[in-house]
Amino acid sequence: MSEEVVNKSCVGCGLQAFSLLCPNCIKLGKTDSYFCSQDCFKTNWTQHKIIHKTLINGNKSNDKYNPWPNYEFTGSLRPVYPLSAKRMVADHISRPDYADHPLGESKCEQDIKGSTHIKVLTDEEIEGMRVVGRLAREVLDVAYSAIGVGVTTDEVDRLVHEATIERDCYPSPLNYYNFPKSCCTSVNEVICHGIPDLRPLEEGDLCNVDITVFHRGFHGDLNETFFVGKVAEESKRLVTVTWESLQKAIEIIKPGERYREIGNVIQKHVQSNGYSVVKSYCGHGIHRLFHTAPQVPHYAKNKAVGVMKAGHTFTIEPMISEGTWRDECWPDDWTAVTKDGKRSAQFEQTFLVTDTGCEILTRAARVLPNGIKYLIAKSTITFNLFH
Repeated sequence: MSEEVVNKSCVGCGLQAFSLLCPNCIKLGKTDSYFCSQDCFKTNWTQHKIIHKTLINGNKSNDKYNPWPNYEFTGSLRPVYPLSAKRMVADHISRPDYADHPLGESKCEQDIKGSTHIKVLTDEEIEGMRVVGRLAREVLDVAYSAIGVGVTTDEVDRLVHEATIERDCYPSPLNYYNFPKSCCTSVNEVICHGIPDLRPLEEGDLCNVDITVFHRGFHGDLNETFFVGKVAEESKRLVTVTWESLQKAIEIIKPGERYREIGNVIQKHVQSNGYSVVKSYCGHGIHRLFHTAPQVPHYAKNKAVGVMKAGHTFTIEPMISEGTWRDECWPDDWTAVTKDGKRSAQFEQTFLVTDTGCEILTRAARVLPNGIKYLIAKSTITFNLFH
């Protein structure tokens, strides 16, 4: 539950001067449900949750319902609450250490927090990464097929969740530091970490779907920005330049290259086309850990530590905005949006550094008859992804 300094009565036992707020009530716009302790919250949950149904029914009749009445949105997108129930994963599927943690914390990641050591994978570990990269791509392809006008991002999440489970994988985002869904869906001005909800996708939207799956001890991570229906030319251009910036970064991956150079290459291309590079989020090392060294910033003149070596695995995932590079976060503590409300786009792949360059572990499997791989859903743009 959320904590803040207050002097209120506990709705469970009536005692005074306590500071724990019911998180579901916060999401539903009710900010006076205080409890004296976690135990009191759990004891009174059966009775207390009745109020959530009352709030939900009241919100259904209000198209302009705002779960955070004091928050000033930067753009036109609005969240749709309540979220659907948390999706379950069968016990027989192996899961990362944070999957069942009450706060979603990863002890393995926290144990090496601050370390700049970059793991060189063994041949066996590399094969594990190849397998999970292929599976992650298959799951993203399921999302690709689902994107369309009128489809909710919650429905995309359901399909992603089921496709992940069918492949004997755990959806890595689920419960990672309490993230509530199995993938991220970031629409229009949302830069990253958008939470799937009941808003139907609309004609002209951009929708990024970010997939990570965990399979037999390894994570595979990728995302793409999809067109929904007929998209304005300026949005197509933003998406195209974002994709191009990733391709230019891929070209320099090889042993001996500094990780900091990736940002220089990306920003040069992006800035020359009139766009900006988001600075708050970066690519990252990935293998047995979801996020680890190296950090891979996408902006120029960064101070990333490390030199590429054969056996390194990491992501590059540039987030490019039409306007300012500055961002802010919605009160859900996840949804990152552009500060000026303008659109943003992103593409991501997971890479293995080889002796001579790199291998794209999450490369696309969609192929047109002419051998050109189709990257962006519901569009007429094709890109050559062969490297």
